[in-house]
Amino acid sequence: MNLPDTLNIRVITLSDRASRGEYEDLSGPALLDSLVVYFQDRGVRVELDAVIIPDDGQRLRELVLGYVEEEVHAIFTTGGTGLGPRDITPDVIKPMLDKEIPGIMELIRVKYGMVKASALVSRAIAGLIGKTLIYCLPGSVKAVKEYSSEILPTLLHSIRMVAGIDDHG
Repeated sequence: MNLPDTLNIRVITLSDRASRGEYEDLSGPALLDSLVVYFQDRGVRVELDAVIIPDDGQRLRELVLGYVEEEVHAIFTTGGTGLGPRDITPDVIKPMLDKEIPGIMELIRVKYGMVKASALVSRAIAGLIGKTLIYCLPGSVKAVKEYSSEILPTLLHSIRMVAGIDDHG
């Protein structure tokens, strides 16, 4: 069993202000750039799509469930992982998870928290909903770059595992 010819990945930016056009979303495009470079360097074709939505739990839930139904391989969210009153991403996503993948986010919090203590209060999460991986990242461009540099090296292996492809031997 092999990976499909094209991997389908979706990016969701959660931001009230960016969704209203009050400022330009920079974290979503930064994540898309990281994904393009990562997969090009590995000769893997990827279909990417990105949307910006307000910090709306119901809308996020519906969008994620739609992507899961489409059986996209991975969903990345940016924004909404902090402690602010409108930061709802982990609160919406965590109850939807069939399996949580805590290690990657724990590593990121510790690694970057040793340099900047505010990284330790991130509520970023990762997991599996059905056959779709989901990674909920903070909304800053710096955080997106840091998180993706740790997550992307694990992504193809994770997609293989979800698909039941044994690449351990």
